Amino acid sequence: MSKPKAKRQEYADPMGGPLFTPRFLLTLVLMVLGIAWIIYYYVVVRVDTTVAKPGKPGGPAFMADLGEWNYLIGFGLLFLGLLLAAHPATPLGRGRGVVVGMLGCFLLGLLWICTFYVISNDVSVLPVMNDLGQKNLIVGIAFMAVGFAFATRWE
Repeated sequence: MSKPKAKRQEYADPMGGPLFTPRFLLTLVLMVLGIAWIIYYYVVVRVDTTVAKPGKPGGPAFMADLGEWNYLIGFGLLFLGLLLAAHPATPLGRGRGVVVGMLGCFLLGLLWICTFYVISNDVSVLPVMNDLGQKNLIVGIAFMAVGFAFATRWE
């Protein structure tokens, strides 16, 4: 009697599902796009108010016209990507990934809020936080809210 050939391993974890699904790739794209949007706006487009002679905003013009709404777009894309990652079709939405995503978001939100409170007397020392001001609390709470979305998947 011959033994049956072992099936080819399609997954990193056969009980968990595929590692790279279209949903997971979409979450990665959204998170990277959100972070890139924030960085591009902060470094290239926005006018630095600490300079003696502020210049005119960089391009593209539509981003300069949006002003601080660019932060909402960037963080919105980042949080949307994280929320989509809480689905069981992604590695972060099943098994240990749920715990990693949940605790990661909780700790990142807590760290964001604590950092803001520690530097609240002189917010100009940290990039992005200096433009957000009191809206930093919203960002920290949003990270925690995404952590609760992961918590709903925890078994």
